[in-house]
Amino acid sequence: MTSNLTIVDHPLVQHKLTLLRRKDTSTRSFRELTAEIGALLVYELMRDAPVSHCEVETPLGTARGVELEGKKIVLVSVLRAGAGMLDGMLTVLPSARVGHIGLYRDRRLLTAIEYFCKLPAGMENRDAIVVGSVLATGGTAAAAIRRVIEARARSVRFVCLVAAREGVQALAAQFPDVRVYTAAVDERLTKEGYVYPGLGDVGDRLFGTS
Repeated sequence: MTSNLTIVDHPLVQHKLTLLRRKDTSTRSFRELTAEIGALLVYELMRDAPVSHCEVETPLGTARGVELEGKKIVLVSVLRAGAGMLDGMLTVLPSARVGHIGLYRDRRLLTAIEYFCKLPAGMENRDAIVVGSVLATGGTAAAAIRRVIEARARSVRFVCLVAAREGVQALAAQFPDVRVYTAAVDERLTKEGYVYPGLGDVGDRLFGTS
């Protein structure tokens, strides 16, 4: 694999991912699990987060502590399926700003087509986390990352539920400085460009569409 990849193999993440994979998981449970995994992945994403030192008054005295500089983080959700993890991530990072990039995949050409983009002001002073659902061919992720880079984000990372080796390698070739965080790297892509065994169509499973 590549040096820009972090697989979050914590047992709790892997347990919830297993439940998420099951084809008979209900829409409600799929939605809840996706948000929970998003919240858990944040812990690894923020391992090296910048903090400021401070003092706080406890009921008994003064304690030294740190404060997360959450106002410097922007979560960029790739619509529509990236929204599944977003709410969970915001429970852990409630001060983060949020951006949205709307992309859909041309199933014939396997390319990403943008239909919406709204990012917070001052991106040059923010560390961006691009939130996808899966990393398959890498086309959609690359399009979103490129948009965030064009907005001059201070740094860019990408997070998803599962990835294919081809997608990880494609992103590493295009964006060697962008680190990828995921709960699993699966065997391969199908001829339709889906991660196998993967999760199916995450957007459809989140929203009960087909």
